[in-house]
Amino acid sequence: MKTPDHTGECSTPASTGSGLTGWIDRRLPVISAFRAEYIDFRMPRNLNWLWNFGAILTVVLLLMLATGTFLAMNYTPTSAGAFASVEAIDRQLSGGWLLRAMHMTGANLFLAALYIHLFRGLYYGSYKAPREILWLTGLILLVMVMATAFAGYMLPWGQMSYWGADVITKAVGAVPLIGDTLEHVLTGSDHLGDVFLHRFFVLHFLLAFLVVAVVGLHVAAVHFSGSNNPLGIEPKTKKDTLTFHPYYTTKDLVGLLIFALVFSALMFFWPGILTEAANYAPADPMHTPADIEPEWYFLPYYGLLQSVPSKFGGLVISAASLLVLFALPWLDRSPVRSARFRPICRVGLFGLVAAFVLLAAAGKHHAEGGWMLVGRLAGLYYFAYFLVLLPLASRIEKTRPLPSSIAAATQGDA
Repeated sequence: MKTPDHTGECSTPASTGSGLTGWIDRRLPVISAFRAEYIDFRMPRNLNWLWNFGAILTVVLLLMLATGTFLAMNYTPTSAGAFASVEAIDRQLSGGWLLRAMHMTGANLFLAALYIHLFRGLYYGSYKAPREILWLTGLILLVMVMATAFAGYMLPWGQMSYWGADVITKAVGAVPLIGDTLEHVLTGSDHLGDVFLHRFFVLHFLLAFLVVAVVGLHVAAVHFSGSNNPLGIEPKTKKDTLTFHPYYTTKDLVGLLIFALVFSALMFFWPGILTEAANYAPADPMHTPADIEPEWYFLPYYGLLQSVPSKFGGLVISAASLLVLFALPWLDRSPVRSARFRPICRVGLFGLVAAFVLLAAAGKHHAEGGWMLVGRLAGLYYFAYFLVLLPLASRIEKTRPLPSSIAAATQGDA
């Protein structure tokens, strides 16, 4: 039996083989399925280094699950015991400091890799047909990972954990009509204590495994619709593609080795870049830190939150900054995917990156003084890019001519 591949041609499934593996595969075809999807699976031949981050994210996720499971075995989810249990993991548990360092470094670099992965999708138009489901599952993963990271940030129950939770619960409490109810659902009582911490511990642990399930859907969507590529044109023949193994397995391995070097350097030599000194002091409701700010990966949304005078308005704008991404496949109607061939979109997208960085800087400075104006202008541009520039560019933009095929373009580059 022959099945169509992503080049439009037909391929014959690999033989199930003989012996024990053949016997198993004829009854449960896991071996042939693995070979079809991860060895013989054809990918566009022109994928660049930005496509390494899918593999990087998968490996880091597995690392986070492994280290998190062992950390959870030694953690006490109570306001009186949480900080002490984390200190015991660091100072008394054999290898505990390494597990926690790997978990914290992994959390930071996972979000960094996820943002790069998101930028790649925006730049090369990976949200366009037929990959809308791929884009939507990726955004669901982004939201889930952010919720998981926030819940995990609460667990050490240091000063920044406590006061960060206080800021968020107060912002949720500002929602009209249902705010008090939502705040009570989060805290579980009239103050941040045992119930709150226990709920967020369970949430952190549960979401981590739900993320794995959604990753499975995301990967299935990649294998069904095929991978996008820097040119944004579909493969036409087998000359436009390469098998996943050995070409992209070796490419991913090189990317993972480089990432591992960065990971190790940050973990062993510069851990202070990824941690906050204030969170190494136990939570004290009677002493407010001089500067309350979230982790770096939440700073752009914190900048939006701070730039709006109303707490509820800031919460709505921050949520809308994520929700607008879900509408992107229908906001951008241009038939050309890659920003390489879209001059207006390309310039606008780099402006979007600058606006995102400026929002983070505004959040870092609590949107005070001139940073308030910077935050508001950056937020205005952020939404204008999606709601005004992309729909308008789809109509008026004069795009560059696309190559006839991936193979022709790569031969031309050579």
